[in-house]
Amino acid sequence: MYARTKTFTNKDGSQRTYIQIVESVRENDKVRQKVVLNLGRIEDLQEGSLDRLVASLVKFSKRKWIQAEAEKLMVHSAREWGLDLIFRHLWEQLGLHSILKSHFSKAHVSFHLAEAVYAMVLNRISDPLSKRGVIQWIDAVYHPSFLELLPNHFYRSLDLLSENKDSIELDLFERTKNLFDLEVDMVFWDTTSTYFEGKGPDGLASYGYSKDHRPDRLQVMIGVVMTRAGIPIAHEVFPGNQSEVDTFRQIIADMRKRFKLTRVIFVGDRGMVSKELLDALDRDHIEYIVGMRMRKAIDVGEVLKTGGRYKTVKGNLRVKEVWYDADRYIVCHNPIQAEHDMHAREEMVQKLEKQIKQNGFKSLIGNSGYRRYVVIKKDSVVGINQKTLKEEARFDGKYVLRTNCQLDTDQVAIAYKDLWRVERAFREIKSSLDLRPVYHWRDSRVRGHIMVCFLALVLESALQRRLKEKEITVEYTYLLRDLQQLRAVELTMDDRKYLCRTELAGSAHQAFKGLGIRPPLQVSDLTSSSPNNSDYYLQPLF
Repeated sequence: MYARTKTFTNKDGSQRTYIQIVESVRENDKVRQKVVLNLGRIEDLQEGSLDRLVASLVKFSKRKWIQAEAEKLMVHSAREWGLDLIFRHLWEQLGLHSILKSHFSKAHVSFHLAEAVYAMVLNRISDPLSKRGVIQWIDAVYHPSFLELLPNHFYRSLDLLSENKDSIELDLFERTKNLFDLEVDMVFWDTTSTYFEGKGPDGLASYGYSKDHRPDRLQVMIGVVMTRAGIPIAHEVFPGNQSEVDTFRQIIADMRKRFKLTRVIFVGDRGMVSKELLDALDRDHIEYIVGMRMRKAIDVGEVLKTGGRYKTVKGNLRVKEVWYDADRYIVCHNPIQAEHDMHAREEMVQKLEKQIKQNGFKSLIGNSGYRRYVVIKKDSVVGINQKTLKEEARFDGKYVLRTNCQLDTDQVAIAYKDLWRVERAFREIKSSLDLRPVYHWRDSRVRGHIMVCFLALVLESALQRRLKEKEITVEYTYLLRDLQQLRAVELTMDDRKYLCRTELAGSAHQAFKGLGIRPPLQVSDLTSSSPNNSDYYLQPLF
């Protein structure tokens, strides 16, 4: 059935139009229209009775009349929600909001300053921007308190973060230690550098060895201390020209004093090792596990010559203990890596022989890496230095640790392997957290910016810890991407305001499962609820 109009002409030439309900019927193999109902003249029906009739018929239809319903619906916004739901939960669990408010208490707007810090931290995780960019970015995120933030809140909070860094880290350390039941008997330390675009802060920004391969830029040195579980507990910022050895000495003194740790084993990579440093640590009775420079340390060569039986730890890792000159060393060996190193060296020798045959010895003048494997014999014949190859074979699949702690050899080796957590943390700080480039030129603002990046690293590490505890295996980068697709949609219908969420995409549900919370309801009535009402926010699973 459908509606049609039928027009009739009066004697005076005027016309009148009627609305009819008709249906098509087949009679004698012909299709004709049968009038089911005459509704009346169109002029009379358009005064309101037709609209009332249509509205009354809609409720009897299985497929609602879309246009009639659409007129009642108005969508106001669709903003990012997923990352805020997850990281706000961790933010509160770690007590960071209350910690910041207590340290910002002298400011009359301590709540807004704490929220500004959270906004900058969330932006580091989501879409790293400058502080001006964050001010615009928060409009695209569904978080009611963000709407109250002003530009001066962000810059003031950076100054306060710099002023209260040590006390904030101490409170966070106590909270984190209890929340994750951490054993803080072993901490890991590593440093990195990050450079400035333009003029940096006087005294802090200096020229030095750049891990970004930008010696032409002013830079600062940054160090992070993490537990063996991969949770960051402290960081330090040093002038760009300070050596890693000096930073290590300073952080040891600071950790003992500030965190009141009675026994801590520091684990560091081979870049910070020097005889002076290790001797100083031994004199101060500070326990350590450090990697040794394999080809530059004389004692390593002697250690590798020492015989002994390897002990299998797990997987492909084998270890043995060696004492040399009253110092304790752990030789670690990976048979699979050793085979790989051997094949790589053989392939290199083949390429080297081919290059010498085709282009002569002069073609190696600019390649110091190859020249060490070449020897010139008495009759000026160029050949491969077999002695050097034999010496290199000693290092296949091996690395050497030095320690003064009393842990078993396997525990020492495993502890050093956990150092990769710190190294990965720095990769995240400089890529996903986008620490570089630094957009500030005042000392306090630079330190505050780095503190924001540190807090973002704390939240991400906490999420990964929770996922690991629940034995949830998921690609972390993809998890963040899927969470970003979860959006909050505000709309009104029949003069009532609602909050809807989009479907969980990909692995987003794993984040909620890891934290033991339910996602918000798909539709919530906001007319009688405040934005913080728990009937539409996160609910525990148990």
